[in-house]
Amino acid sequence: MKLVLTGLALFLVFRKIDTDQLWQITKTIHWLWLLPAVLTFVLSKVFTAFRLNLYFKNTQLYISEKLNLKLYLIGMFYNLFLPGGIGGDGYKVYLLNKHFQTPVKSLVQAALLDRLGGLVAIVFLLLAMVLPVDLSLPFVSDVPWELLIVGAALLVFPVFWLVQKLMFKVFLPSFWKANAWSMAGQLAQLICAYFILKSLGVAENFLAYQLVFLLSSIVAVLPLTIGGVGARELVFVYAHTYAGIDESIAVAFSLIFFLITALVSLAGAMISINFDQNS
Repeated sequence: MKLVLTGLALFLVFRKIDTDQLWQITKTIHWLWLLPAVLTFVLSKVFTAFRLNLYFKNTQLYISEKLNLKLYLIGMFYNLFLPGGIGGDGYKVYLLNKHFQTPVKSLVQAALLDRLGGLVAIVFLLLAMVLPVDLSLPFVSDVPWELLIVGAALLVFPVFWLVQKLMFKVFLPSFWKANAWSMAGQLAQLICAYFILKSLGVAENFLAYQLVFLLSSIVAVLPLTIGGVGARELVFVYAHTYAGIDESIAVAFSLIFFLITALVSLAGAMISINFDQNS
C-alpha cells in the first residue's frame, strides 16, 4: 500500500511540474553546500536522540549516550526502509526490553512521546514562521488571522504539558529539557534546509521555503508513503501558489532532503551493538 501511495503521489507531482526545468536545476546544484546540510541534519538527529534518552531515564532505564545514538540510527534505518514507518521504534523497544527488562509499556510510551515531542516543536515553529512570511491566503476572516496564529502558538506547549500530565505523567520531570532538545533538533533541520536551498541557488524567500518544509514534515510523519517521499513533494507543489515559491526548486529541495535522510539512515544498517558493555 505504501509503495502504491508513494508511486501515486510522485505521479501527481511530476504531472504538475516542469520536469525539464527540474532536470536543469539538478545539473546546476552547488554540491559544496550539501556538506554542511548533511552535518546539520546529523546534528539534528543527535539532539533528538538526547531527547529520547531523557525519556528512557524517566523509566529508570539508564544507557550511555553512545548506545543511545547507535539505537537511534538503527531505528532511523528501520523506520525509513520497513513498511509502516514505525519499525525502528518497535525494534528499539524489543532490544531494550530483551536486554534490560524494562517494561514494554514504558518503552512504548517513551517512543510515542518522542514522536509527539518532535511534532510539537514543528507545530510551534510553523506557527511562529507564518507571520513573517507573505502568504496569499485563499480565504477572508472577520477575525485577524494573525491573532489566531499568535494565540495558537502560545497554547502549543501548555496544551502539550497538559496532555503529558494526563497521559505520560512519569515523563513530566524532563518536560522542559526534552522540549529544548526538540526545538534544537528542529532548528538544526531548518538550518539544514537553508543549506540545501543555497545549493539550489535560491537567493531569497528562504522563510517561505522553510515554512512549507515544516508543513511537509508534519505530513511526512503520517505513515502513508515510504520515507515521506511523494507526500512532501505534494505539499510543496500545492503550497507554492500561497507561499510564492518555485515549485520545481521546491520539489528538488524535497528530493535532496530525502536523499540526505536515506544516506544518514543507511548508517544504521552497519552498526553493531554490544549490550554487555552498554556501548
